[in-house]
Amino acid sequence: MNIKSHKFIRLGLSYLIIGIMFLIILYPVAWIIGSSFNPGQSLSGSSIIPKNASLMHYQHLFNLEETYYLKWYQNSLIVSCLTMIFTVLSVSFIAYAFSRYRFFGRKYGLMTFLILQMIPNFAALIAIYVLAFRFQLLDTLSGLILIYVGGQIPLNTWLMKGYLDTIPRELDESAKIDGAGHFRIFFQIVMPLAKPILAVVALFSFIAPFADFIIASILLRSEEKYTLPVGLFNLIDDQFGAEFTTFAAGSVLIAIPIAILFLFFQKYFVSGLTAGGTKG
Repeated sequence: MNIKSHKFIRLGLSYLIIGIMFLIILYPVAWIIGSSFNPGQSLSGSSIIPKNASLMHYQHLFNLEETYYLKWYQNSLIVSCLTMIFTVLSVSFIAYAFSRYRFFGRKYGLMTFLILQMIPNFAALIAIYVLAFRFQLLDTLSGLILIYVGGQIPLNTWLMKGYLDTIPRELDESAKIDGAGHFRIFFQIVMPLAKPILAVVALFSFIAPFADFIIASILLRSEEKYTLPVGLFNLIDDQFGAEFTTFAAGSVLIAIPIAILFLFFQKYFVSGLTAGGTKG
């Protein structure tokens, strides 16, 4: 076997493996999309290509007299967007402080963040509920946002600090010689260079609350305050009807804002990869 044939076989096997993995990932997504267009409420007769495609489930979701779906969507967008904004702002300042300054307790602070990110959210549900109850934050979107922002800080601080450490400190020193203060260095020099990691933090901090079910189900009580995961769960948990195909339609629509946000930040991901490959 010559070198050309060997390379052809390796390339063919690579494409075969990629194709198999693509089908494994794509099949559940295609099945959910197909199920959302199937009439009826049972998933047993659903297929990827529905025989009698119908928009009845989408019409049911958008009917304000039948469901609170649009309200749930609005709540999820509000919670996720505000969580993303406050997380990016807070993590940027905290990571910058840990990256650029040396102060008492710095090492222990980083170690605390490392330990906190190892603890799953459900392990602290009792503490979260008690805190929300004492501060009268139960059944409020503001309480949910505060909890999500606090939970996003440890992991994202480590991610951003690691990236900020790769930005040369000589840039800060040159700016100081020119008379720039700390905030000017932060906003005009460091943050523009940190756009790739800011995009990563923004995407992570948007997806997590948008798809979270456990914490939202513990804190939210009123149906009009539900976020999408909690509201959709109630559609199939209702003892008087299991609306599985309606749930599938609602699940399809959940992916829209996440896909848009990913496409918007994609160029920053690419630039982050290329920048990481050139920094020593």
